[in-house]
Amino acid sequence: MTKQSSHRDNTAIFEQLWGITLELRQKLEARFELHPNLSTQDLQSYCTPTGEANGSLNTFSGPEITWLVHSWIKAPQLNFCNIHLTVWLGSQVRVPHFAFVVGTVPQLFFYIDYVPRSDLSVDLQSFDRYYEPVNEIFANLQSDSAFERFVSKDAYMRQAMSPSHLCYTCPLTEEKISQIHKLALQMFNLWLTWVDEAEMVPQHERNELSARDLLVRRTVAERDPDNKIAVGLFGEELTNKLVRALWGG
Repeated sequence: MTKQSSHRDNTAIFEQLWGITLELRQKLEARFELHPNLSTQDLQSYCTPTGEANGSLNTFSGPEITWLVHSWIKAPQLNFCNIHLTVWLGSQVRVPHFAFVVGTVPQLFFYIDYVPRSDLSVDLQSFDRYYEPVNEIFANLQSDSAFERFVSKDAYMRQAMSPSHLCYTCPLTEEKISQIHKLALQMFNLWLTWVDEAEMVPQHERNELSARDLLVRRTVAERDPDNKIAVGLFGEELTNKLVRALWGG
């Protein structure tokens, strides 16, 4: 899709989308104790030798959050940008992790999900608590012809998503940006409520949950088929470094 894009500078659109994630980030900082992770400090600003594309990757952690990524990549003249805000909770609770990705490809693209922390086919308690309540949001978007479902060609990426995940492309309009903004706020605020109300995981179960979280986080980062976009822009060495930063390597 990026190869087919018109060469229109999308800087203004990027600023709008980045602003949505900044709003969510402010809510995170108001709720959680967060500390910058110095291991990714050299990735706070990077670019291609020609300056055609650049990016920023910042990571954080704290007593309740194992790994938080707030990052962006943009190539304005290709009408391409990609923004991530992903929150991986610690093993003290079983609340799903929160993922929000938004960008232009050159259409609007967004992915909002509560990343599962168990096998939902048998963990009916988590399924009923966290996924059934948002099924109506999923169904409403499915019936809106302006949104085209984005389905990954990678089998692992598809199964790592929740049954209520939102992953779509849509026309690049102010109306759709506003709609994505409202969806992100709605799902993020609900997630914060779950965190506040969560029961503590027994101490003897936390190591197993933490190991599962790390495996999923690493595998999703390493198997993402769209890593090849970054390779094309920044080269393999820097891309590998960025991928390691996404999962905390």
